[in-house]
Amino acid sequence: MMNSFNTLSTIEILGKKYSYHSLEKLEKNTGIKLSHFPYSHKVLLENLLRHEDGETVNKHQIEAVLHQDPTKESNEEIQFTPARVLLQDFTGVPVLADLAAMRNGMISRGGDPGRVNPLRPVELVIDHSVQIDEFGTPTALDKNIALEFARNHERYEFLKWGQKAFHNFSVVPPATGICHQVNLEFLSHVAMVDTNVNSFIYPDTLVGTDSHTTMINGLGVLGWGVGGIEAEAAMLGQPCTMLIPQVIGFEMHGQLPPGTTATDLVLTITQILRKKGVVGKFVEYFGEGVKNLSIADRATIANMAPEYGATAGLFPVDEKVVEFLRNTGREERAQRAEIYFKAQKLWGADSSQVKFSETMSLDLSTVQPSMSGPSRPQDRVNLSQVRHSFRTFLVGRYKTSLTTYSKEQIENWTEMSDSMKGLSYGQATFHPDKDLGPLGTTQEITTPEGETYHLTHGAIVIAAITSCTNTSNPALMIGAALLARNAVNKGLKVKPWVKTSFAPGSLAVRDYIAAAGLQKYLDQLKFNIAGFGCTTCIGNSGPLPDEIQKAIEKSGFATVGILSGNRNFEARIHPFVMANYLASPLLVVAGAISGNINVNMATDPLALNDKGEEIYLKDIWPSSKEVDEFVTKYVTAEKFKKVYGDVFTGDKHWQSIQVPGGSTFAWSDNSTYIKQPPFLSPEITKMENRIHGAKILAVFGDNITTDHISPAGNFGLKTPAGQYLFSLGVGVGDFNSYGSRRGNHEVMLRGTFANVRIKNQLVQKEGGFTRVDGFEEDKTIFEASEIYRDRGVPLVIFAGKEYGTGSSRDWAAKGTRLLGVRAVIAESFERIHRSNLVGMGVLPLQLEAGVTAASLQLTGEEDIDILNLENIVPKSHLEVCIRGKDGVKKIQTILRIDTPNELKYYRAGGILPYVLNRLHKKA
Repeated sequence: MMNSFNTLSTIEILGKKYSYHSLEKLEKNTGIKLSHFPYSHKVLLENLLRHEDGETVNKHQIEAVLHQDPTKESNEEIQFTPARVLLQDFTGVPVLADLAAMRNGMISRGGDPGRVNPLRPVELVIDHSVQIDEFGTPTALDKNIALEFARNHERYEFLKWGQKAFHNFSVVPPATGICHQVNLEFLSHVAMVDTNVNSFIYPDTLVGTDSHTTMINGLGVLGWGVGGIEAEAAMLGQPCTMLIPQVIGFEMHGQLPPGTTATDLVLTITQILRKKGVVGKFVEYFGEGVKNLSIADRATIANMAPEYGATAGLFPVDEKVVEFLRNTGREERAQRAEIYFKAQKLWGADSSQVKFSETMSLDLSTVQPSMSGPSRPQDRVNLSQVRHSFRTFLVGRYKTSLTTYSKEQIENWTEMSDSMKGLSYGQATFHPDKDLGPLGTTQEITTPEGETYHLTHGAIVIAAITSCTNTSNPALMIGAALLARNAVNKGLKVKPWVKTSFAPGSLAVRDYIAAAGLQKYLDQLKFNIAGFGCTTCIGNSGPLPDEIQKAIEKSGFATVGILSGNRNFEARIHPFVMANYLASPLLVVAGAISGNINVNMATDPLALNDKGEEIYLKDIWPSSKEVDEFVTKYVTAEKFKKVYGDVFTGDKHWQSIQVPGGSTFAWSDNSTYIKQPPFLSPEITKMENRIHGAKILAVFGDNITTDHISPAGNFGLKTPAGQYLFSLGVGVGDFNSYGSRRGNHEVMLRGTFANVRIKNQLVQKEGGFTRVDGFEEDKTIFEASEIYRDRGVPLVIFAGKEYGTGSSRDWAAKGTRLLGVRAVIAESFERIHRSNLVGMGVLPLQLEAGVTAASLQLTGEEDIDILNLENIVPKSHLEVCIRGKDGVKKIQTILRIDTPNELKYYRAGGILPYVLNRLHKKA
């Protein structure tokens, strides 16, 4: 190991001596004041110093960081080597499948399959597979867990095999919690110790295959989400290549006012930063206001970095971090972190001397109760304006039936306060005769139990306390439970059309809410614990009751989901729920009581109680003082020690799974869950020096998300994926979800661009359809790809701004490549998806300013040429030739292969063949 700057030092902690690279020595030896550097850049410097070898990491990279002008974008590539890798099971199964396939690939090359093995710790938490089938009953948890294991037995066998077959590969079993909360409460070291190499101590860092890996930034740990293919490269010893990031300083001062929560704060920050534009940048939080936030509050903010677009949203290591480690039963790690980070001058939030790329500020006292929706996390609205935002959405959605009404009539709908008076339990939440024409119609529903009620536009049919964003936060969990207690004591009930669920982020939540005596109140409002995992936020909301779904299908009502999650993209939560709002767990419970998004919870009564009295939100909202008292009393280190003391053992279901040994996996042709992936085949890895005569598979607008590209939720019989499984004898009830089928490329290929809400501008209807040159009728995108494949024709996609927003799912890139797409030409790309495209050998090209997919007036009949690919360099310009019936258009695009390493991946046909070739050569 080289050391160009003579920074190697020793430190004694708890009676043990450790080596470390001293940033204080680096400052003395270079004369450069590191106090001017952002916290994250100092972590990156330590990482470079520790991995300097003169080749992959060299002196030039370290000097590039030391001399980087913070106000300018960098063109300098550096190598970041994370200490560990975090996986969840939706992304973890295909990662493991790729690793298993690489072992087969090594054998076919005459090499040792054992060389394909993680070189750094990999921790996989099974948290994405549980679905809310049963809800609102004492047996919901047990039944949902049993169904989870029955559906996913084959996947879990595969994961258990991987734990035996690979070194440095640990699996946290199902029904434990969400990966990010388990990471926060248990897995994270903060200060990492490597006893294999001179007993080194260094900052804990990681990459994860879920975009919300950033939640660990709340604990002062630098980490972010990457695609599965990039994570595979990292665990096999490849560093993550990146340009030196710009860092936005975000100063906080003041305190949150009474009646607001950390959810309101993060929705406010998300709106501010998404509007500012921080894609590809780091955000660091500092100021007096940070000291007023708990680690759980900080983690809530850091969690949603992907929603505001940043690569990371980092808080410093300080007293709160040490206290959190102690309170979660990690005393030794607490002491180690405090001593090391103080010695490294990485302690605390004093950023008065730091030179950020730009600085922003927020007075916490200005934050107001909020929700975000109806379909994007950044679309925050004050609680009093939620109804207006829904009605504006509704008018846009149903504009063809509102032509007889003026804009003024639409915007000035009758206020609901008067119409609420006199309503009895079970009636519609607003009167049809007082609302706007067709928007006020209702549908009568009779439940299997014989109860009758009315459904209408705005009916909240899903209310879910879910997702790592909020279920990591004891104040929000306790707050929701106290609100439930107050509601029950006031005689309130949940509306009968609401599907309720409570899926805590860890078993510790269950224990401290039970110890506080509060779960019984949540149960009375049908927020029984239904699972431990992501559930509704990832699309595993489960089926709606039959009578509800049939009413929605018959009426076309725009119903609503309200969830304490981080994503609410179109069709993500449930295909029959059109609008979705992100909210704090407290407001989720309140929304289930009100039953309709048209209730203005800021001013209207939530509902009438069993005595006919009007009850307002303020009547049941718990005080901050009471919440804090409960958290202090019941959220204790003993709870966390108990939960995580034997975490890898799992329950009886997990322990009963038997798996064979062997270093290579026995692939089965009969499996519908796990198939040997094709990403090392010559057909996929072959790269040509030109793309000639390509056809346009689709033209998309702005904000196409990875949910649009590669859905994670359920799918039906009429879809290409459903038809495929049905042809193999799989019943509709056993289809499971796209996410659970990610180990089968045949399913995922057919599910790519199959989202029911995606809009391809080449056709007139919603869904995964396109036009094929030579056919009059529209085809599914999968059918089109097969036709073009038979013709030997490559494909391209055109799109608008922020293409690939959302989850870091590698299948959005894998599926694109398997469909035969060679290039995606967009106005701009989200960071992770752009990287994933490169990692799969798909060319990302960015349209120059002033040119849009719409301005090109594409019909799908054109031929596309992209030539001279043999001489490309990162971020160069490439000419795209569009040959149509009206002649030839030539446009300039920017090649969004950003670094030399990415270019190597692209030329090799993707990261996987590149890494396998290197491993074989080393052998």
